Amino acid sequence: MTKKLQLVAIFLGMASLGLAQNEKEDSTEVDASLKQDNAAFVFTESQLGEDDDVTQNVIMVNSSNNVYTSNVGYLFSPARYKYRAYNSRYNDIYFNGVQVNNVENGQFNYSTIGGMNDATRNIDASGVFEANVFSMSNIGGSSNYNFRASSIPAGHKITLSGANRNYTARAMYTYGTGMTKNGWAFAATVGYRWANMNTAAVEGTFYNSLSYFLSLEKKFNDHHSLSLTTWGNPTERAQQGASTDEAYWLANNYQYNPYWGYQDGKKRASRVVNNYEPTALLTWDFNINDKMKLITSLLGKYAMYSSTKLNYSGTNPHPDYWKRFPSYYYDVWGNNGGDLTGWQNAYDLWTGSEAYRQIDFDQLYFANQQLNASGHDAIYYIERRHNDHLYFGLGSTFEYKINKQHKLHVGLQLASNKGMHYQTMDDLLGGQYFHNRNTYAEGTYADGADEIYYDLRNKNGVVCVGDRFRYDYNILVQKATLWAGLTRDKGIRHSFLAAKVGGTDMWRDGKMQNGICKDYSYGKSGKAGFMDGGFKMGTNVNIGHGQALSVGAGFELRAPNANVAFVSPEMNNNFVSNLRNEQAFTCEFGYSINNKWLQMNLTGYFSHTEDGTEWQNFYFDDVNSFTYVSMTGVKKHYFGAELGMKFKVTSNFTVNLLGSIAEAKYASNSNVSYMLSNKGDINQDICWNKGMRESGTPLAAVSLGLKYSIKGWYFNLNGNYYDRIYLSYSPNMRYEATLRDQITNFNADGSLGYIDSSDGSLHPSDAALQQAKSNGGFMLDGSIGHTFRIAHHPLNVNLMVTNITNNRKLCTGGYEQSRSTNYTNKETDGSGNTVTRTYNFQKNPKKFYAQGINFMINLNYRF
Repeated sequence: MTKKLQLVAIFLGMASLGLAQNEKEDSTEVDASLKQDNAAFVFTESQLGEDDDVTQNVIMVNSSNNVYTSNVGYLFSPARYKYRAYNSRYNDIYFNGVQVNNVENGQFNYSTIGGMNDATRNIDASGVFEANVFSMSNIGGSSNYNFRASSIPAGHKITLSGANRNYTARAMYTYGTGMTKNGWAFAATVGYRWANMNTAAVEGTFYNSLSYFLSLEKKFNDHHSLSLTTWGNPTERAQQGASTDEAYWLANNYQYNPYWGYQDGKKRASRVVNNYEPTALLTWDFNINDKMKLITSLLGKYAMYSSTKLNYSGTNPHPDYWKRFPSYYYDVWGNNGGDLTGWQNAYDLWTGSEAYRQIDFDQLYFANQQLNASGHDAIYYIERRHNDHLYFGLGSTFEYKINKQHKLHVGLQLASNKGMHYQTMDDLLGGQYFHNRNTYAEGTYADGADEIYYDLRNKNGVVCVGDRFRYDYNILVQKATLWAGLTRDKGIRHSFLAAKVGGTDMWRDGKMQNGICKDYSYGKSGKAGFMDGGFKMGTNVNIGHGQALSVGAGFELRAPNANVAFVSPEMNNNFVSNLRNEQAFTCEFGYSINNKWLQMNLTGYFSHTEDGTEWQNFYFDDVNSFTYVSMTGVKKHYFGAELGMKFKVTSNFTVNLLGSIAEAKYASNSNVSYMLSNKGDINQDICWNKGMRESGTPLAAVSLGLKYSIKGWYFNLNGNYYDRIYLSYSPNMRYEATLRDQITNFNADGSLGYIDSSDGSLHPSDAALQQAKSNGGFMLDGSIGHTFRIAHHPLNVNLMVTNITNNRKLCTGGYEQSRSTNYTNKETDGSGNTVTRTYNFQKNPKKFYAQGINFMINLNYRF
């Protein structure tokens, strides 16, 4: 016991957090319920992959064999933690053995199963180098959800929740029969999550989501069973926008949201998401004999996703437009001076009026109504961007127990997806007229030229509410994968070997003839086909006394995702040049110990990817145009160490420790091709992104947790510290041409680097390339729970409080602005001097911050 207490003291001195198990049955039930039910509350909607203006973050690795991976996604979620800093396309998700990652972008949207916690509890999760029965695991792990009716416990369950987070109330009812004597099983759950603009944690947002899950299963005999499941969760919610530190300071609110305003005295959001993915899943389980099993699932879904956005062809109406800030008038970062009176006036407006900090919808209506009188187009409007998908997937897995030592798994995955991408007019904001014209091109081409029309097949049609405009195209993808895995257990060694081979075809089908790309925008493009595949192997050796060593390595060729395969999918059919398979190598080495009082995992890993392709589009202020950016030849390194430790001091008291230190960065500069929305030319350049880090996740995190349980009660106290959080970098600020222009025209002090006069080579300074970085910090969380008995049935009650210390300065991510502080187009003032902006874009990235102290109380009653 003395040795145990000494170790506890060491752990307490190191740092922060964990959640533990205990030996009391009732407390264990509460703890398991807490971990599942709270997950839906802890994850923000941007983490769940729903927002299109932030990176995809969630990697739900929760292998039960590893202390670190089984807890990290849940515990670090308030900081938008990404497992090993991987994009979520490196994490594969399956339902009853059929893969459900979006075939177009490779990611899985966890929000599509939100609000169905009781139906999603049964997960077979596999770490990077753990063998499984449903796949060759991806470098970010894989998970298979069991959606059979028999997997849901028999009985009724009612859940009621209240919180001050994304939504403020939730109610859910679940019923299951279990497998009855006549071989039938039925399960159903229905839930609702809600917050309006007066109750939501972030002002200007709301949340309405209905979820349902129905499953029917028939066991015909010992060999055959059939399961049919359907689910969906129609959701409408308002988004929160990122803003600058200056905006947060002026608003005196780190949750300031620029995406809403007042109309006729009522709050209105400009960014509203509607999402509904009705899905059906049919599964056939065939137990051939004692040694062989075949599982085949067919899944179909129609995904309907849309998001609105306030757009304009007049003065920018957004409240955090850079010309509205005090720092637009006076250079607060340097010695260029400026207008102090203008600075003070802007400061007084920002701090003195909430209305000034929000969108003025009444003014937008007034401006459009004035234009109506003269027959002109509306200059302010709400557009709705649609990303719909019709998906069919088939997964079949054959298991063969060769002998006591060997098992063979062979699987087939087939997928077909039609992605429908288009834009509709959602609200003309009082306007009567609008034409489908490219306003960015109107200054470049003569009035009436083909180039200024988004659709030459319907030049002069007036766009009404609900009509499609600007772009309309489909992306079609067909994919097939064959994989096999062999496991061997002999003596102290467990080993596995897995391999896969597959093929992907993709093409675009344009529904509008864009005037700038009139010869290659309408109709079908050619097909791009890719063969891919890879292998993975791993060994775990038991070295005695509960200790084990593990090692694994793998290599994979990955076909590029269709969402990055086209130069400008909104405008034309052209594929990205030099499009090729991404190469991915990964390895790891681990040590673990598991005995009565200590469970620990220590893992080191390294991953290398190259020949990757990335794509972005954004408004580029310097040239007054949207730009479509493709980067090829992308090379990255991921490496680090992870520690997970669960230390049982007594049967009632447990100490948990989690920690990770990671590096995830570009290993070389990338080739870049970009196209502007006002021209059809493709520009080639080099992006100086070597050394840029993956964004939106802490690359260093440590967590210490204390848990005490007694007589059906449990108490948790967890402390987390996050550091090294980088923001998404702006590629166009690192184009070689841009850097040369900056050094040539705006480098009086030499701080941006130099151009070698002997050979013309570029040597940008570290300051010119420095990536924006945000503040980390400490967060303290606590929870308490108890199981009561009412009419001989359990009532679980738990309360979780997050960010007890109310740390509102913990930045969880964001992005650099894609605009230059200096005019790279060399504009001059009336005296012929080069114009320098007073506002400094490089000092003002857009950020998200963690919410302050918040809570969730959860009650569920089973009978």
